[in-house]
Order: sequence, then structure tokens, then C-alpha cells
Amino acid sequence: MLKTTKMFALAATAALALGATAGIAVAADLTIASWGGSYQAAQSKAIFQPVAKKLGITIKEESYGGISDVRLQVKAGAVTLDIIDTGSGGGARGGVEGILEPLDYKMIDVSNFVDGTHLPACVGTITFSTVAAYNTDTYKDGGPKTWADFFDTKKFPGKRAYRSKYHGALEPALMADGVPKSEVYKVLDSKEGIDRAINKIRSIKDDIAVWWKSGAQHAQLMKDGEVDMTTGWNGRFDVAIKDGAKTAYNYNDALLDYDCFGIPKGAPNKELAMKFLAEASKPEYQANMPQYITYGPTDKKAYELGIIDDAVAKTLPSHPHNAETQLVVDNGWYAKWEKYASEKYQEMLTE
Repeated sequence: MLKTTKMFALAATAALALGATAGIAVAADLTIASWGGSYQAAQSKAIFQPVAKKLGITIKEESYGGISDVRLQVKAGAVTLDIIDTGSGGGARGGVEGILEPLDYKMIDVSNFVDGTHLPACVGTITFSTVAAYNTDTYKDGGPKTWADFFDTKKFPGKRAYRSKYHGALEPALMADGVPKSEVYKVLDSKEGIDRAINKIRSIKDDIAVWWKSGAQHAQLMKDGEVDMTTGWNGRFDVAIKDGAKTAYNYNDALLDYDCFGIPKGAPNKELAMKFLAEASKPEYQANMPQYITYGPTDKKAYELGIIDDAVAKTLPSHPHNAETQLVVDNGWYAKWEKYASEKYQEMLTE
């Protein structure tokens, strides 16, 4: 009887230990939402899974529609996401609105980051560029080299695609309208300047066949030859080119931007999410990304580790040779003018 009781006690203890372990495993799981397609596939291989292995946790990946999805979850008090990948503008707005948690930069080392690639509530993970891509079969003698060329429908006739959101859409329009890139955000810092940019886009609206909503979409448009030129993100185009798309682009007056990781307010596993970001922000993980998609690191030390091939490094947005030709996105402007610019842009789309 004593032996049986002892065995029962041991079994009970084991069961409790197993339950505790199981509880820890459940608590350790993180849900991360990103943008899907080739970008998220690259993130999974270069960052999500290696960091999860290092921390001994599991990752559930989801795709989502951006900061608006976070806003809805926070307002409903039903937050299911622990970490999100968002554009820098979304990260700026999320911080101002209080729908993203302030990040602990005592844990997350950004001392070697490219200037301006981290925010109070969002830490940069990759740099990318919004560029003008064109079909090399349509324009055998060379496609648009400037934003003015992109908007010149007489010199470069053909079907165009343009972004369905205002982010990264107004700056090219102003440069096409003759505003020097150094003056773009000064002009945009007024309702009149925003209206001017939108009017420039309106002037070619009849030639815009598709208003794209995602990187996967604009890359597919070029691969399928559905449009002759489009704005979009360099890394997505590079993947399409490798897959056979007759596409080319350059960094001349492109928009240098970045995506960042944030933690939604009320995330189920905030503490673990912060630890994840501290690990994921290390240069070795960022240096992994260009192995899968040609977006640049935000941590400059990533270029010094010997992981990124020199030839590849020279094609990346944050490489000094490319960065110097571009307009760096001003997230302060996005935080200030999001409501007006977004509303006016949507009005133009639905006219």
C-alpha cells in the first residue's frame, strides 16, 4: 500500500511537472503577423525560425492587412498578435496612437542602426526602396529613368499600376511635378502641397490600369506583363526578375524606407515578444535576409560580418552607393498628415 501510494505521488508530481512544462510551452508561443508572399517567406527563414530556435520557442505566422488590423484588435480589446511587421509610417502612427507598446531600447541594441530606422514603438528590420519598374520588352530602348518619365504618358505610353494607399505615392508625384527631392517634405507639409501631389496622380489616372494593394500583387503584375510599368518595392521586383519577369528599375530618386517590428498594445506575450525583438535585431539575423530577398539591413554592422556577398550588398537599398541617390522617408510627416492625406487620396481613387 505504501509502495502504491508512493508511486501515485510520483505520478502526480510528474503530471504536475508536465502540466507546468506544457503551460510554459503555450506561454512561450508567439504569433507574428507580416505581409505574406516572398517577403514573409524570407523573414521566416532568415529571422523568425532561427530566433525561435535560439530562444527555444515556437512561432505561429500570420499574414495581415497592416496597422489598421492592429487598431481594430486593440479597440476591441481582443489582441491576438504578439509582434507585427509594419511599414515605418504605420509604426509612427501606432506609437502616436498608443496602439503599439513602447519598446525597451535597453534590451534592443540600435547603436549601429542606420539613422532614423527605429521609432519609440517600432524597431527597424529591413530597408527597402519604392522604385519605378518597367517592362523591358515594352521599352526596348530603355524605360523611365525618373519620376517625371513615369508620369509622362506621351513619351512613355503604356498601362501603369500605382499604389492604392497614399504611403509612398505622394512623394514621386511631387518630384515628377518638378519639386527637388530636398524640398518634397517641405511642400507636403501643407494641405495645398498634398493636394498638388494628388492632382499630379489624378492627371494620369486614366493610364493607371491597376491600383495595387500588396508587394506580391505588383510583382505579379510585372511578371504577367499585365502592366508596362508600376511603382513598387525593389525586393519584390528582384524576386520576380529571378522568376523570369522582363523587368528593370533603378534607385534614382527612389524612396528609402524601412519596415519595423512592433508589439501591439495588450499583446498576450509582451515580455517574450520584447526578448524576441532584442534577439531579432542583432546584425547576424539582418545579414541573413539578403540571402532570400534583396532588402537591406538597418544595422550597419550586418555589412561587416562577411555574410552578405559583396555583389549582392551593392544592390541593396541601404548600401551607401544607393542610399545617397534616394529620398529618405520622413515618418514625422506621416504621423502628422495621415488623416488628411489618406482621406484625400481615397477621394481621388473613388471619383
